[in-house]
Amino acid sequence: MSISATDFGIFGACREWYEMISGVNAMKTIDVSGRPCPVPVIETKKALLEKGNDGVLVKVDNIAAVQNLEIMAKNYGYAFSYIENSKDSYKVIINKSGKNSPALDTTDNESETLQNDAPSCGFAVVISRNTMGEGAEELGKILIKGFIYSLTELSAPPVFLAFLNSGAYLTSGGSNTIDDLKKLEKMGTEILTCGTCVNYYGLQDDLAVGEITNMYGITERMASVGKVISI
Repeated sequence: MSISATDFGIFGACREWYEMISGVNAMKTIDVSGRPCPVPVIETKKALLEKGNDGVLVKVDNIAAVQNLEIMAKNYGYAFSYIENSKDSYKVIINKSGKNSPALDTTDNESETLQNDAPSCGFAVVISRNTMGEGAEELGKILIKGFIYSLTELSAPPVFLAFLNSGAYLTSGGSNTIDDLKKLEKMGTEILTCGTCVNYYGLQDDLAVGEITNMYGITERMASVGKVISI
């Protein structure tokens, strides 16, 4: 989609923004307001990877998302700028055609890099709770959801995910992680849930993705991969 300074109305008067968009032939606009971390970064990266886009205009609703996008832009050497409309409305410009900006790797090259860096026998993730980190439970649930979603965006996903203790709730009906786990399963990731944990929490009839296994089965699978990440 072509864009010019006049498309920004009052923002076109901002010198920094004018310099950012001048000379940009094609800039895609994406709105990720209300989307949790890491969605804004992932969706922006996807837009930058699309052929024909010289830059991206990203609409977000919190300063943390702005800061994360700035880090990503700087990692690639791209020009970055933003304007705050209000405390919950921001517009971010990332321009990948600046003088000193290197070309962003293509999806194929990026996938090749990620795959070459990964151990030959892959990695696995063991999730032993239905939250992530210490502190507020509600925040912990948001973080674990974001983490599992992030796994679906890897070019080389985990060999398997093992769910222990209260982590068994994440593979049960009603969990907001089910869609992401099903996507991982389609990508070839095994989804394993501890049978003892399922029985303890009374979730025998609620398994929504993957299969139930025993601790020996999980231990055996852990021994077969190059790296195990524990959450």
